[in-house]
Amino acid sequence: MGLFLAIDAGGTKTRCLLADDTQVLARASTGSVKLMRVTEAEATARLRGMLAEVSEAAAVSLSGVTRTCIGIAGSTIDAVREWAQREIGSVAGGDLVLCGDEEIALEGAFQGGPGILVIAGTGSNVMGRAADGTMYGAGGWGPALGDEGSGYWIGAEALKAAFWAKDRGVATTLLEEIGEFWGVKSLGEIVEMANARPSPDFAALAPIVTKCAESGDDLAIAVLERAGDELADQVALVATKMKESGGSGKWSVAYTGSVLEHISLVRAAMVAALRKSAPNVAVIEGAVDALAGALWRARAGL
Repeated sequence: MGLFLAIDAGGTKTRCLLADDTQVLARASTGSVKLMRVTEAEATARLRGMLAEVSEAAAVSLSGVTRTCIGIAGSTIDAVREWAQREIGSVAGGDLVLCGDEEIALEGAFQGGPGILVIAGTGSNVMGRAADGTMYGAGGWGPALGDEGSGYWIGAEALKAAFWAKDRGVATTLLEEIGEFWGVKSLGEIVEMANARPSPDFAALAPIVTKCAESGDDLAIAVLERAGDELADQVALVATKMKESGGSGKWSVAYTGSVLEHISLVRAAMVAALRKSAPNVAVIEGAVDALAGALWRARAGL
């Protein structure tokens, strides 16, 4: 019987599970191991601690692992790949399948089959796989160049909208709530925080924007609805690329990430926009479990 290790190393948290051919034996989690967010020493300590935890919980040595699949943010970066290969290889036996965190999310939804995945968490990305296996994408260029509809985008756009409203005398609670969250009181302090280098974690403001929207703040509602529209635009673009490649032209769309999982206004706006712009796609209810996709690839050896 095989032993399989699956790891989902996204931008904000890292999860893993250990399984055999038929069942999951144990799970563990830790903070981000993304080398663009934490130091290599911190990433290594977190990864090793998590792997030790899952090994102990399952009462199984990882030296007996048949195959590991890790989906990790920044998988195309040489330093990231080298780190993952070195650290996992020092603990777990068997083969290693190393791919992007978006790839395992796609497998979690479609297990090798065609479909479109939209990711909206701290960042955003849309990728699709046609029936012949060809991959198509849109977005995913990072906060400075895109990431439309992401948590970072929502936070930054909410601040821009709030100051737009300030200049025009439009009522909104956004500045007050954001100032309270940041622990500052004056507009000048908010401006200073927003323009600091390095930039603040604008993604952390997404729950604040959601809170304002749920309290009836029209400006906050508009920002979240625009986030859904932006994501729908990218999904429609990928669907168009896939249609041009051949096939039925009808695609299932899955989603993952904290924004689409937890902010219903964004999700509803995306679905509504897609009904108009891409009626050939159907959004699957419920968020994708990327870790299940990593397990599928580990077991399949793909």
